[in-house]
Amino acid sequence: MAMLSFEKKYRVRGGNLIGGNTFDFWVGPFYVGFFGVTSVFFATLGTLLIVWGAAMGPTWNLWQISIAPPDLSYGLRMAPLMEGGLWQFITICAIGAFVSWALRQAEIARKLGMGLHVPIAFSFAILAYITLVVIRPVLMGAWGHGFPYGIFSHLDWVSNVGYQYLHFHYNPAHMLAITFFFTNALALALHGSLILSMTNPQKGESVKTGEHENTFFRDLVGYSIGALGIHRLGLFLAINAAFWSAVCIVISGPFWTRGWPEWWNWWLELPFWS
Repeated sequence: MAMLSFEKKYRVRGGNLIGGNTFDFWVGPFYVGFFGVTSVFFATLGTLLIVWGAAMGPTWNLWQISIAPPDLSYGLRMAPLMEGGLWQFITICAIGAFVSWALRQAEIARKLGMGLHVPIAFSFAILAYITLVVIRPVLMGAWGHGFPYGIFSHLDWVSNVGYQYLHFHYNPAHMLAITFFFTNALALALHGSLILSMTNPQKGESVKTGEHENTFFRDLVGYSIGALGIHRLGLFLAINAAFWSAVCIVISGPFWTRGWPEWWNWWLELPFWS
């Protein structure tokens, strides 16, 4: 698609965080930039390492391929390549790719003269990942506490951690994270379905306006948060979902080692029950 006329205003050099005008150009609708190049580099290298690890493994079954972290006996040391070292290098590549992408988003925001809402929001997702593979393993003293890179093996890891703390859903931070995830999904589903219904009317009807959207929610729930408000709410809910998901796992092990149902004994011990 040809570049829209107003895009010429924004496709100018400048706004870079480092490197001056290095790689400061666009490929079609995509901005490259210094961090775009580093994103591609780390993502490609990490993917190739996963493929190489799969080639060294026992199967090419996509569901069963797994790159495991080092054994707990290695602690926080570098492990041999085929005994967890590959997992360590892939983790470095993943962090490099994610952080580079967030910095690229920041550069685009600076070029457009807009706020840094997008890279900041993405940073919370990066925080959740780094908590799982760096912060929690460091606090527990071994890289082996990170999750393996594989579909079934990752699901098994999640299940095992849940059983390790008996009923993980009793974790109060996990409760908050799930609540924010579900509420975010509900809020944006309501918003998205309303936008689709307004802009795709039935045959013979005209496209509705923002006032129709506000009226619909005033009739449905008694209040309309507005077009800007729903996006602010979505940002708030999404950031909290990622943040509390990081909190719920980082406190499990480093700060709480027993079953999570036991944590709630404080409620039973409140004085007014007696």
